[in-house]
Amino acid sequence: MPQFRKVCDVYQGYNYKKDKQTSVGYITAIKVGDTDLAVDQTTCKDPLNPAKNVEVVAVLSDVLWELGVTDAIYFSGQLSVYNKQTLLGLIYNTMTSIDVTFQFTVYEYDPIAKKYFTCFHCAKTTMNGLIEKRGEDLNLSVSDDASKEVESPENYAFNIGIKPKPSQQTLTIATSDTKNVVKPWGLTVSG
Repeated sequence: MPQFRKVCDVYQGYNYKKDKQTSVGYITAIKVGDTDLAVDQTTCKDPLNPAKNVEVVAVLSDVLWELGVTDAIYFSGQLSVYNKQTLLGLIYNTMTSIDVTFQFTVYEYDPIAKKYFTCFHCAKTTMNGLIEKRGEDLNLSVSDDASKEVESPENYAFNIGIKPKPSQQTLTIATSDTKNVVKPWGLTVSG
């Protein structure tokens, strides 16, 4: 069964080094229920333009999508202390809404072109989904313990699975700077 999976380098996400060519990914915006998570990690670098900082909600460690139009996208990454506290508050409370809106970009290095390219992204479009349920539990978690991989800024691991809302959306997957495929995510409900 084909799938898109990218294991991202958290260290490179926080501490970009131009001589290291590993995959990097960011969630640049995410709203869970009625709560926007803060875009408060401000010193990450844009691999396409390393002189420029990007402001992100999370530095990704792993992304998985099984390519189906109704399949969830699974994100694992690192959040700030503030966002950890915000998400735990939502998890511990009764969530009245499991709606999620988000934007993300994953970068990969092309050794032939000798440059980074965007290998999985939403084309800066806000995606609309719902937190995936596993039985009665929501697929949303945050670690209580700070990450040891990158200790400054202090950050915490989190995971979320997001199913598409019933609306036609698209995601882009690329194998190089010039080879990409736009795939549908979410079905339009006719009625």
